[in-house]
Amino acid sequence: MTIAEFPKVMVICLVSTLIIECGIAIIIGYRKKDLLNIFLANCLTNPIVSSIPVYFNYYHGLKARNISLLILEILTLLVEGLIYHKYLKRRKINGFILSILLNASSYLLGLVINEIVY
Repeated sequence: MTIAEFPKVMVICLVSTLIIECGIAIIIGYRKKDLLNIFLANCLTNPIVSSIPVYFNYYHGLKARNISLLILEILTLLVEGLIYHKYLKRRKINGFILSILLNASSYLLGLVINEIVY
């Protein structure tokens, strides 16, 4: 990936994450206001998780990228879990469990899509 491609990749990452995670949430039974909160939580966390590892990879190498990605994914699970726990109206699933489920789904499906496309 070149620097010129970076904005396009960021948009693709965000849109695909939103589609996957909101799609899974709809399947589970979440609606309207809860979907808006899931959407907004991902708009907050996804750009950070998508961009910082690129910086580390570019300036410090693959090992630093992987470490930063692991730390950021854990922080994302915690932040989104807290948001879901506090703000989702439907309490069918604990917010932290929902965060793990949605993030695992989007991460794994992202890997599959990435493998197919690239």
